[in-house]
Amino acid sequence: MKTLSIIIPAYNEAKTIHYILDKIKTVKLIDNIHKEIIIVNDCSKDDTEIAIKKYMSENADLTISYYKHEVNQGKGAALHTGISKATGDYLIIQDADLEYDPEEYNLLLRPILNDNADVVYGSRFIGGKPHRILFFWHTIGNKFLTTFSNMLTNLNLTDMETCYKMFRTEIVQNIQLKEKRFGFEPEVTAKISRVKNIRIYEVGISYYGRTYEEGKKIGWKDGFRALYCMIKYNIFSK
Repeated sequence: MKTLSIIIPAYNEAKTIHYILDKIKTVKLIDNIHKEIIIVNDCSKDDTEIAIKKYMSENADLTISYYKHEVNQGKGAALHTGISKATGDYLIIQDADLEYDPEEYNLLLRPILNDNADVVYGSRFIGGKPHRILFFWHTIGNKFLTTFSNMLTNLNLTDMETCYKMFRTEIVQNIQLKEKRFGFEPEVTAKISRVKNIRIYEVGISYYGRTYEEGKKIGWKDGFRALYCMIKYNIFSK
C-alpha cells in the first residue's frame, strides 16, 4: 500500500490544530493511499502539546507520529525534522492553521500517480478555486518573490511561496536543507530545480487566508529573508 506522509509544523496552534487534523482524517485519498501524519511541535508556548496528545489518544485509528523541539528553532527546522522522519512514498507540507484545505491533496497527487510529475506545487494564483480576499501588498510581495525566484531557477511557477508542496519522498529527503525559519520555500525551490530530470507541476488550489489578528505569522522581514535565500542558494551555494 502506498502512503502519503503529511508533515505538520506546529507553533502555538492549540486552539486550531484539532480542526486541521479532523479535516485530514476525513479525506479519502485516491488509489486507497494511506495517510501518515507527522506533527513537529516547535517548542510552543501554549497548550499545543496537550491538544495534540489528547487528539492522538482519541483517534487511535489514525497514524500520527509526534515530535517536539525543546528549543524554538523555526518552521524550516520543524519541516527538516518531519521530512527526516517520513516513511511514505509521497510527502506534503501542511500548515497547522486553516488556510489550506486537505480535501485538495488528491489534486496534487494525480500528476505524481499518473507518472507525469515528481514534485507538485499547489498554486493560490491559478484555477477557479475559492480565495479569501485579504492583503494587496502581501499578494504583490508573493508575486515579486515568485518572479525573482523564477529568474534564478528558470522555472515558470506562479506561487513559489505556497505551503502545499508535494514530493516523491526520496527526492526531498536526498536534498540537504539548511534554512531553519521562513527561508524553506525559496531554498527547497532552488535545490529542487537543480535535480537532474526533475518534473515539476502546478495545480490550482483554494486559499482561506488568515489575518494577523487571526494568527498569521509571516511578515515583511520574512520577505527580505526569502530574497537573501534566493540569492544564496541559486548563485553562491550551488
